[in-house]
Amino acid sequence: SESIVPRGFTVPERFEGSGYQLEPLGPVHNSRDHAAWMASLDHIRSTLGFPMDDGWPYPMSLEDNLADLEQHLDEFRRKVAFAYSVLDGNEVVGCVYVTPDEGASDSVGLRSWVTADRAHLDEVVRGEVARWLEADWPFSVVRLWGT
Repeated sequence: SESIVPRGFTVPERFEGSGYQLEPLGPVHNSRDHAAWMASLDHIRSTLGFPMDDGWPYPMSLEDNLADLEQHLDEFRRKVAFAYSVLDGNEVVGCVYVTPDEGASDSVGLRSWVTADRAHLDEVVRGEVARWLEADWPFSVVRLWGT
């Protein structure tokens, strides 16, 4: 796959939102991400853009979750997709996924989830991250999955 950002674009490593922060999702988050995911599957399934055609989201073992996070970090480094962990301090409270869209080359899809106990952040994260992608990234179209 090709990079979804132009050569020379510096991909942001952090974003400060209203009551949360983003940092690139990776193996360092595994135990916290797995706990958040497994505790909130019902809420995630009810979130805009979920469930997906392949039955995801579904329960994962800690080992499967680690493999998933390693894949996300590899995609981030190759700039073919960008996954961020949503953090409240040191606690993982969700994820954000920025993926290629079938539309124009400057178009991406955005999907996110937060834990059931942070449900009030669903629309906040989605809205703020969409505006950030439009303002600070080289994308003219940010499509919210599920809309």
